Amino acid sequence: MIRKCLFPVAGYGTRFLPATKSMPKEMLPVVNKPLVQYGVEEAIEAGMMNCAFVTGRGKRAIADHFDISYELEHQIAGSNKESLLDSIRDVINQGTFTMVRQREMLGLGHAVLTGESLIGSEPFGMLLSDDLCVNDAGPGVMTQLAKIYERFGCSVVAVQEVPMEEVHRYGVIDGQQLQDGLYRVESMVEKPAADNAPSNLAIIGRYILTPDIFDILRNTPPGAGGEVQITDALQTQAKNGSVLAYKFHGRRFDCGSVPGFVEATNFVFNNLFGTNT
Repeated sequence: MIRKCLFPVAGYGTRFLPATKSMPKEMLPVVNKPLVQYGVEEAIEAGMMNCAFVTGRGKRAIADHFDISYELEHQIAGSNKESLLDSIRDVINQGTFTMVRQREMLGLGHAVLTGESLIGSEPFGMLLSDDLCVNDAGPGVMTQLAKIYERFGCSVVAVQEVPMEEVHRYGVIDGQQLQDGLYRVESMVEKPAADNAPSNLAIIGRYILTPDIFDILRNTPPGAGGEVQITDALQTQAKNGSVLAYKFHGRRFDCGSVPGFVEATNFVFNNLFGTNT
């Protein structure tokens, strides 16, 4: 039912300077694949073959990654290195990739609104590449959210429990539990202090959004940090009872931070090579 996934990839990646001075943070490799490729593979697994990127200056490497490199293909054709391109070839063959540039960094909500021309008037997924999610026991997080959308037909956000001392880093939900792991969102707060947090259920970088979110964003004033926050727009939807939160199955790594990135790298390396070193 959902064909498109939006990837906001215009951020500067300042927590990884100087590495991200001239390289997009989304292209940082977790072992042998860039972060953004893991996200695109997750979207394609969920049937979201149309991948729409909201980019910024200095992000050309992302477009190049999802295109054929004829010179490279020629150089390694017939060698034992050719198979190393299999995963990205599969992605390129399955997906369609479109891009629009976010001219000013005015918040995640503004990035979503910038992507409207690529999405149109249909429900869509949104995936933040900073969050690397894995689920060895079943489908990926975007597939899980898409199944929730198919049942209820409203916006869905992925949540996980975090320690109360970390809630100030997230958007946090308050809501009524409908069944195990599924909540109807009544309110959400962007980066609350622990004393003011309604719960420890934090929103992570996986969403299904209905297209009315664009009109809501157009009328959403700047919020926390002077930026247009997607959380504020979702709060407006929640007032109409049209946002669900789902405690997903799997493991999430915060690759927007150096410790989380290192943890993800160790995890993927151990899974690939079957070692605990």
